[in-house]
Amino acid sequence: MQALVEGKTYEAGSPFELWRRMREREPVVWQHTDAFGGFWSLTGYADVKAVLREADAFTTSSGILLRPLAQGPDPGSGRTLALSDPPRHTALRRAVASWFAPRNLRPLTNSLAAAARTVVAAAVAKSHVDFVTEIAAELPLQVVWTFLDVPAPDRDALTSWSMDAFCAGTAVARSIAHLEILEYFGTLAAKRRDRPGNDLVSVLAGVEVDGEPLPLDEVVLNCDNLLVGGTENVRLAMSGGIRALMDHPDQWARLRNGFDQVIPTAVEEVLRWTSSATHLVRTARRNTELGGQRVAAGDRVVLWLPAANRDPAEFAEPDVFDVTRKPNRHLALGSGPHHCVGVQLARLEISTVLRELVRQVRHLQPDGTAARLDSIVVNGFRTLPVRLHGIQRPSRSRKRVAGPS
Repeated sequence: MQALVEGKTYEAGSPFELWRRMREREPVVWQHTDAFGGFWSLTGYADVKAVLREADAFTTSSGILLRPLAQGPDPGSGRTLALSDPPRHTALRRAVASWFAPRNLRPLTNSLAAAARTVVAAAVAKSHVDFVTEIAAELPLQVVWTFLDVPAPDRDALTSWSMDAFCAGTAVARSIAHLEILEYFGTLAAKRRDRPGNDLVSVLAGVEVDGEPLPLDEVVLNCDNLLVGGTENVRLAMSGGIRALMDHPDQWARLRNGFDQVIPTAVEEVLRWTSSATHLVRTARRNTELGGQRVAAGDRVVLWLPAANRDPAEFAEPDVFDVTRKPNRHLALGSGPHHCVGVQLARLEISTVLRELVRQVRHLQPDGTAARLDSIVVNGFRTLPVRLHGIQRPSRSRKRVAGPS
């Protein structure tokens, strides 16, 4: 089980057999590692969902990810939307939730469609692309820059830092890029507190908890969380979904032949299949029981989301990629009080890109060796070389009129 906390396991893309054995033999099991200490591992759908929904019994304020003990507590613990409990979580979620409500996303639909059309057209013209950086990353970044109202002259630099923070080949390069992002948002948040605008940075800068304004460093941490949540998981889901469609050409054909009917279920299947967040952590508030095991107050519980989303007790033929799967009550975006606040936006972005691919691409195929992320936090592709075969549109030929001979 040590393999579960080693990045190379996910880089090889091979944890599913181990998760299957754990689900069948020990769905709730205590593990101890030198780097991360001890914790309970949960791999079954019902147990994972129960913990996610029972916020009174399990807290997020002690951290939601496995961190090496040598690094100490997560700096965002108890301070950000994802790592806080009421009343702080309530105040933060209320402040940002309206931005992601369907009524506010409708006006965004046309601009998203236009942006996706341009991005996919450029990729088709090139034919050979890295799907991760040239398609999947583009739309989420544009949306985040709009929501945060990042000034146009700053967007290229911030885009570059974002891509390095998520996709750079070394931990050092990712760390440096992440520090650049935090420093940038620190300056931006200070400006927006003095001169607020109609954007999420200004909203966060104006949040009050117990009558006190949110400290600027917490505004920055929340901006960083929104950047990660709004770009990384969508990018990984899109890339993993395209790889699945290339590996299952019958599903690509099914999507192309009935897009309007299939797209809602296809998006959910992409999210389930990719499950880009590898794990979430909760900490028991009190003594409780999970799967017949006694969990003590203070124990950490690690929820392996991809394992839960392949549980045959919940999903028929869970290891089959099926774009028409229904029902599909996956946990890729969480559940309960911390269910992803941007879930509707994520669905909109994925469906918009799929729509443009169906409109412009006849066939897609791998075009080299893909590289997966070396991470226990998120799983997916760092690079995904793809060849796109565009749809040949009939040319409009002019009728020739014979002149005098």
